[in-house]
Amino acid sequence: MVRDGLRPTQLTFVGVLNALSHSGLVDVGFEVFESMAKDYGLEPRMEHYGCMVDLLARVGRLEEAYEFAKGMRVEPDHVVWSALLSACKIHGHRSLGEKVARILIDSEAADSGTFVLLSNAYSSFGKWKEAARIRANMRGKGILKEPGCSSIQVDNEIHEFLLGDIRHPRRKEIYKKLEDLNGVVRQQGFVPAKDVVLQDIEEEEKEWALAIHSERLAICLGLIATQPGTTLRIVKNLRVCSDCHSMIKIVAKVTGRRMVVRDRNRFHHFEDGSCSCGDYW
Repeated sequence: MVRDGLRPTQLTFVGVLNALSHSGLVDVGFEVFESMAKDYGLEPRMEHYGCMVDLLARVGRLEEAYEFAKGMRVEPDHVVWSALLSACKIHGHRSLGEKVARILIDSEAADSGTFVLLSNAYSSFGKWKEAARIRANMRGKGILKEPGCSSIQVDNEIHEFLLGDIRHPRRKEIYKKLEDLNGVVRQQGFVPAKDVVLQDIEEEEKEWALAIHSERLAICLGLIATQPGTTLRIVKNLRVCSDCHSMIKIVAKVTGRRMVVRDRNRFHHFEDGSCSCGDYW
């Protein structure tokens, strides 16, 4: 871009920093961030700082991310703190997670996603009472959680699924295929990641809660309703959980299918047991 004589804009740097964040390239990210003001006279904005916090947090450098956020020239918003809290949950950094959670609780700008993240973070730390208090606070404020929804197009028709959906006319076939797939992936060594189920329920219930995620139902419909070898394309409104991500890799391998899943964060291209994201999303 620069070689062609084009000058990067604020938006250009958001795209570049976001890409570097999803690639885990911390050093390059700082070089690009610092070049904004030094080389192009562009003052970093909230979204640029947010990308840098996310970049550090994704690779597990959580304390650095926290200090970076505290040292921002602008006041960090709830999006920045939410990104850090999410990373604390993923990396199991309980003490910092609770510190960030308190900042978010005191924030008046917190939206439904923030409250859900707070509840999930407390649940992942085993603090069920605090998680319940956050959910009660949501209900008291009239804030509704956005339900996970996945869709797939088959024969020019869009089919949508929610968690544990039983509305589809081919539901019996879908759940039979799901049962078959569960058996196949277990034979391949798949073990459900029950720790991603952030509810205080029995282990067997956790396994079932994972099995009926909306993207799995969409994939099952695709497998029974399309010809072998057909690429399946699924769209999900939320981030794909790590358990579903691991399972889809195996399903793509054993079925010989390419599966493209667009979640809230990025496109995932599953093929022959691997994903284009490199398990980093």
